[in-house]
Amino acid sequence: MNNKEEHREDIAEERNLIPIFIMGKRYDVPDSLTIQKAMEYAGYQLVRGCGCRGGICGACGTIYRFPNDYQLHYGLACQTVVEPFMYITQIPFFPANKATYNVEELKPTGEVIAHLYPEIFKCMGCNNCTKSCPMDIKVMDYMAAAMAGDVQKAAELSFDCVMCGLCSARCPADEAQYNIAILARRLYGRHVLSRSGHLEQRVQQIEEGKYESMLHELMKADKATMMKLYTQRQAEPDNADEMWEPEEKGFL
Repeated sequence: MNNKEEHREDIAEERNLIPIFIMGKRYDVPDSLTIQKAMEYAGYQLVRGCGCRGGICGACGTIYRFPNDYQLHYGLACQTVVEPFMYITQIPFFPANKATYNVEELKPTGEVIAHLYPEIFKCMGCNNCTKSCPMDIKVMDYMAAAMAGDVQKAAELSFDCVMCGLCSARCPADEAQYNIAILARRLYGRHVLSRSGHLEQRVQQIEEGKYESMLHELMKADKATMMKLYTQRQAEPDNADEMWEPEEKGFL
């Protein structure tokens, strides 16, 4: 036995290993890992469907089932912790209808949504979309708002959508809920929501070159300097308001 095998056995003794099934094959993995880390522990090299690893990008949509359980379960692989006898299938990309449009030319109305996504009215109200959402979004509710022409409500209810596509994968009406939701948010953000004054000010500062010198300074810095700047930075406090600024404003 080589050192690597001995080390792996030591790890196995220290951790509680449980069986899971990936692509139909059994692997014993530590029970503290997420699905994503468990797949890597099992020897898989993730080149797609791994994304941000923080529950933000929605690239690791996963469906799993347990023995003798008729119900499908859903989650993001980077957040969902493994359980014994999980049968796991990842669907990091789900093909769905995606309309082409120029948001600048549209009006924030229900008629626009219905024109671009007429299948919205095929909704059966089964609520499979809500049940499959790993972000606990009330998907059926924002779809109902979109059908009613309430663009603002649809945008607000779908705000936390990470575009994983699990809702669309489970929809018997073949709808692309997440694409309809992002259309509502774009319409609301572009045509309804009031413009942010401080954002326009910051854009103007960027266009005027206010940050060019500091960016060039960072680009010329070596790795040690970059690490020092990063570790010594003043972190933003929890629950800080939008007006918070660090004491050192050299890179602000």
